[in-house]
Amino acid sequence: VALAVYLLWEPANNALRRIGLDFRRFGSDLVRGVALVILIGAPGIGVYAIGRAIGQSITVVPAPLDSSWWVIALLILAALRAGLTEEVIFLGYLFDRLRRLGWSWTGIIVSTALLRGSYHLYQGWPSALGNVVMGLVFGWCYKRWGRVMPLVVAHTIIDIVAFVGYPLAAAWWPAIFAPPASAS
Repeated sequence: VALAVYLLWEPANNALRRIGLDFRRFGSDLVRGVALVILIGAPGIGVYAIGRAIGQSITVVPAPLDSSWWVIALLILAALRAGLTEEVIFLGYLFDRLRRLGWSWTGIIVSTALLRGSYHLYQGWPSALGNVVMGLVFGWCYKRWGRVMPLVVAHTIIDIVAFVGYPLAAAWWPAIFAPPASAS
């Protein structure tokens, strides 16, 4: 993230402000981020459940939340890292560079969404497809709002729910979310 921001930096033009990674509009960024969580995150759980039901998504092995007092804090920091990394690099950096190369907005949004989905293929094609849809929506929102902060907020919340909420879901609904018991 620091490298991407450095590469975006121009004299007399704050890169963080230019991509909207600041706290000037944090209230509206937070509202937009939560709205995106509802729009993207809730259906994402369904995509994962369907993918598991048809055997096309990986089995997620949840981290035990009770192993140490700091596990939840580390999972939240990992979610923040993922949100910052993906959104700053994909939206802030790649959008800027591809636009300067003369790419159309549609080409930028579609290509970065496909790239986002491709590196999630290890999770199975349903999850990769879900990430392509997320990339399309996030790309459209970034073009419209010109701010990466609501997308970082949304991505971070989605990952917090996945990293911390998943162990709870696996305990509550093991038939859908828990990994199969290994045969002894």
